[in-house]
Amino acid sequence: MRIGTLRRGRAQETAPGVAGTVRLDRRTKNLTKRLRPGDIAVIDHQDVDRVSADSLVACRVAAVVNAAPSISGRYPNLGPEILVSAGIPLLDDVGKEIFTKLKEGAHVRVDGDTLYTEDGTVVAKGKAQDAASVAAAMVDAKAGLSTQLEAFAANTMEYMKRERALLLDGVGVPDVETQIEGRHVLVVVRGYDYKEDLAALRSYIRDYRPVLIGVDGGADALREAGYQPDMIIGDMDSVSDDVLRCGAEVVVHAYADGRAPGLARVQDLGVEAITFPAAATSEDIAMLLADEKGAKLIVAVGTHATLVEFLDKGRGGMASTFLTRLRLGGKLVDAKGVSRLYRSRISTAALVVLVLAAFVAIGSAVMVSTAGRVYLDLLVDQWNSFVFWLENLFS
Repeated sequence: MRIGTLRRGRAQETAPGVAGTVRLDRRTKNLTKRLRPGDIAVIDHQDVDRVSADSLVACRVAAVVNAAPSISGRYPNLGPEILVSAGIPLLDDVGKEIFTKLKEGAHVRVDGDTLYTEDGTVVAKGKAQDAASVAAAMVDAKAGLSTQLEAFAANTMEYMKRERALLLDGVGVPDVETQIEGRHVLVVVRGYDYKEDLAALRSYIRDYRPVLIGVDGGADALREAGYQPDMIIGDMDSVSDDVLRCGAEVVVHAYADGRAPGLARVQDLGVEAITFPAAATSEDIAMLLADEKGAKLIVAVGTHATLVEFLDKGRGGMASTFLTRLRLGGKLVDAKGVSRLYRSRISTAALVVLVLAAFVAIGSAVMVSTAGRVYLDLLVDQWNSFVFWLENLFS
């Protein structure tokens, strides 16, 4: 048995390609919670978006095997280029049967366009993506961007018809206990560059004390950065139990018909929550709620701002983001803009100089005053007594 184990280990070491333990899930967002460094991620994700790719890279996976095409050609999605640039092998379009052929925890190997089991059996074949193939696919995808733009505009009009009462008059926005009137609000989504943006906003958060709203996993992002969220908004599919229990006010995003699948989970944790029925995305209803409750300024972290980012999200509901930004107007500011324009009112260096100057001024005043000289003489006497005591102690 030992000899067999050693032979198998040596075979795996000398075999070409990348080997590792397989983890499977049709939803990339769920899979990243279970991934460990060196695992091989098996997903079913057409048009891999930037957020998913960043999460896979952060998990330090050995390879990614996609049952669907990572680049369908509908639009130039950002995910595959991120994976390839990070040196992660990407085996594409292997077919949905992969989920029945493999079991969680099995050892597999990816070599070129082929996926093998531990004993060398071929499990699936696909297309091995590299920098050249991704770049070529991006050129073709840009040609289809106009079609997606038309579809996006149609979705926008449909959403406006359904939710015009919410957009124009704030109808349906629930009452909340968190005091927002006249304050700055920071809305955090665990999206693009959220860690870097939160780090850049540290001085702003310290000086203005904005209301901190975490959208689903954005609440975990706030806790990771050392902040306590005031409110958590979302469908509760990616926020941790510990953060839900942290004391923040919880608003569960419900469907337009009132169904709220995430409400049961919150209630099972013993946390009180209210619902916000809307067809918009969770990040949009967070902004609309802040605006309706009188926020002076809304700063967005990790949200979507460009057309490609809207399409990269991969859902027609992203049309709501476009209209929400129109609704909020100049009140909404992207975190990158705030970090570039805002500087702390008092820099650390200036504060140190100020303290030193204060000590110098106090010392000078003490030296020239009569009372100061008396206290100085007493201090010298005390010091001499202390030195004399030390000399007697060691003599």
